[in-house]
Amino acid sequence: MNSVEKEISYKTTNSYSTLNALTSKTKNMWFVCHGMGYLSRYFLKYFKELNPDENYIIAPQAQSKYYIQPAFKHVGASWLTKENTVKETDNVMHYFDAVFEAENIPKDKNLIVVGYSQGVSVAMRYLATRQLQCSQLVLMSGGIPKELRKKDFEFLKAQVTLIYGTADEYLSNERMELEKTRAFELFGNNLNINPFEGKHIVNVELINNLV
Repeated sequence: MNSVEKEISYKTTNSYSTLNALTSKTKNMWFVCHGMGYLSRYFLKYFKELNPDENYIIAPQAQSKYYIQPAFKHVGASWLTKENTVKETDNVMHYFDAVFEAENIPKDKNLIVVGYSQGVSVAMRYLATRQLQCSQLVLMSGGIPKELRKKDFEFLKAQVTLIYGTADEYLSNERMELEKTRAFELFGNNLNINPFEGKHIVNVELINNLV
């Protein structure tokens, strides 16, 4: 018996979450990509200390949802896996396009793009493929996609910040040295490296200090 894997295209619907209101007082627009195991509405809690009048936060939602171990009671989500990564990445890029179109971000606002953990890869791929200009790119506790090269970010004028915990249980010292080297290769003098004492967490204090 011969099995054949086929492919189809179809229309799908996905949510995303926002925090605060977009008004004439808004200075900063945040596009924040959560890590594996999160839902976007819960990821927003890390941005609640930002001035609500000046900061509007958009949190896209990873499409692939699953029950989290060990109780299989709470729901999390994942952006990508090693399975069919190229096509799934394309799906995420089109989803991000739809979010940006829906939000219609004004040109006079500072756009801050944040990727945390698994969210680093989709945030960076989106900037590279769409040549999206932003004022800041924040890479927190995640891995830089192997296929990305310096030429992919030659357009980018943003200040780039690499943040990681020195006791991150998922990133060994050797891995972090590799990520720092890769980040410097991509962004050169536009790169700030900002380690903190801690594990694989979203560091709220450092987020608050970005603006």
